[in-house]
Amino acid sequence: MPDRRGSSISAPAALLFQGGIGVVGLLAIWLFDIPVLSGGLGLAQAMLYGVPGALATYVFLLLLTRNSRLFPDDLSSQMQALYKFASSFRWPVLVALSILAGVGEELLFRGAIQGWLLQYTGPWTAVLAASVLFGLVHYMSFTYFVVATGLGLLLGAVYQLSGSLELVMVWHAVYDMLALYCLLTCPDWFGVNR
Repeated sequence: MPDRRGSSISAPAALLFQGGIGVVGLLAIWLFDIPVLSGGLGLAQAMLYGVPGALATYVFLLLLTRNSRLFPDDLSSQMQALYKFASSFRWPVLVALSILAGVGEELLFRGAIQGWLLQYTGPWTAVLAASVLFGLVHYMSFTYFVVATGLGLLLGAVYQLSGSLELVMVWHAVYDMLALYCLLTCPDWFGVNR
């Protein structure tokens, strides 16, 4: 069982922070009257495409980051910090954090930021700019920034092509759940000392 003393942030504070990101995204969408794409996918269809998309994305990024020629800096210290944070919470909290991240970060980065930029630039400029901002917010190292930006590019492209914010919300939430599950159950894959 993971050590539950690792994080200095409480579960309610973590949930409130992550939920607050979605509130900021919704407020921005409302205040700036940003059109949000909703491609007509229901939750079942979003799950049908989002779950395998998240799984494929996670496996691809996991394998890609193992290539030391592409990513020479070791991610183990970042993974150690994430492990310490995640292991301090029980699974219901981690699932809730993943869902809140999927919904909230997609409302902010794809719905609000990408949507706002789309009104003033071309679609791929909007995708790229929102993705770089997404990477910067997740910055822990250059490699982590590149991976987060890559994930943002993928989610931004899926949003742009599908027109479904619901799809990228599911994709992101499931991706986060997979990442946390693998990190906590197989920390040695990531060079993490328990």
